[in-house]
Amino acid sequence: MVVILGALLLGGLLAWVAERWGEVWPRGVALMALAIAAASSLVPSWRGEVAWPWIPRLGVGFHLAVDGLSLLLVWLALFLGFVSVVVSWREIKERVGLFHFNLLWVLAGVIGVFLAADLMLFYLFWELMLIPMAFLILVWGYGDRVRSALKFFIFTQASGLAMLVSIVALAVFHARTTGRLSFDLMELQGTPLSQGAARWVMFGFVAAFAVKLPAVPVHTWLPDAHTDAPTAGSVVLAGLLLKTGAYGLLRFVVPLFPQAAAEAAPILMGVGVAGILYGAVVAFAQTDFKRLVAYTSVAHMGFVLLGIFALNPMARQGAVLQMIAHGISTPALFIIAGALQARLHTRDLREMGGLWAVAPRMGAVALFFIVATLGLPGLGNFVAEFLTLAGTFQMRAWMAAVAAAGVVGAAIYALSLMQRSFHGPHREGLVMSDLSVREVVVLGVMMAVLVGLGLVPQPVLDLAGGAHVGP
Repeated sequence: MVVILGALLLGGLLAWVAERWGEVWPRGVALMALAIAAASSLVPSWRGEVAWPWIPRLGVGFHLAVDGLSLLLVWLALFLGFVSVVVSWREIKERVGLFHFNLLWVLAGVIGVFLAADLMLFYLFWELMLIPMAFLILVWGYGDRVRSALKFFIFTQASGLAMLVSIVALAVFHARTTGRLSFDLMELQGTPLSQGAARWVMFGFVAAFAVKLPAVPVHTWLPDAHTDAPTAGSVVLAGLLLKTGAYGLLRFVVPLFPQAAAEAAPILMGVGVAGILYGAVVAFAQTDFKRLVAYTSVAHMGFVLLGIFALNPMARQGAVLQMIAHGISTPALFIIAGALQARLHTRDLREMGGLWAVAPRMGAVALFFIVATLGLPGLGNFVAEFLTLAGTFQMRAWMAAVAAAGVVGAAIYALSLMQRSFHGPHREGLVMSDLSVREVVVLGVMMAVLVGLGLVPQPVLDLAGGAHVGP
């Protein structure tokens, strides 16, 4: 675990320094750092726990732990790290070393979040994600990138401070009961809290995780951030940062506050259903390719929120699988959006149409990922949504029925996206290069992963089933 984090943090610094020798060096260093981290993650001996004293006087320890859920998400993070470096190979031409420094440090923060078993350490990694991600948007983004970066920073920082207050409050309540100040997750589980205190302390965690998820109505930072972020930024944002919010709900909210979470479950499930329907409707109204895909994330992460707070093993399995499947399919659509912007210098769907005729490979690949997002049987997204709805139906049938309407909405916006961009007549005289070999390889691997999740999901479900989450 330490090797993974160290490789990414040190690799980021080396990539920044290596810029002085040319553009290729930072990219090579980044790939090498990711390769070392990936190789370490495949060694069975790294799985388990690392616990070192850090600030013992305050009860803060450097405690990392891994189980099935965190292992899956670490692998997802490293995979998307490779994808981000490759897809930005030609897009990023300025400050290449600094770009890869920020990218690797975001990945280190994300993986730290997935591994931290001490709440103060978790908060440190949570904040580590924030600044590098803001810089990726601010420095290498498009359009109104300053406003988007600031909006992202303010939303996530404010909600993170609410979580910090709750972390300290929970530790204080634990100290009053045991006489020992500690921020260790396992020690804090089972801390006796009054009903009112549990609700208020839980609220701080929920606020932070709902913003990062994002849940309606605290989602408004996401479309702007996606629209103005570089392609690699959108890949990391959609594929990983949103998953940290879902992971926090699974890892901290439900186990630490089981009774309060059960009481709040109907409200949070309703928020999830609202996100599913709202995301579908607003996505259909968009004319910007990236903005449309951004709103689909609001809908898909609504399924995750619904599955988590159905408090049902089947629905929870669906939520975890949705995290993985969404972490592949939506970044792929952002890669296609970036490829279109690089070739057409626009993401406006009103200026597209008929692109399949001039770029058939891109059209076929786009169709695959578009039908994946609408939940085509045989792909990972379908299994995830089916499990989520089936588990929800066992607890609250009417919510499952309403959420199922979101699947219809997904078909409408997804097929509309395909029609407006790749079908119909194309502009006269339009000449556009098709996907390169590099892009085909990256997207082809992502296609294979989604097919694997759809046809053989059981290994992922079994691995996630070993996670210590839930009531």
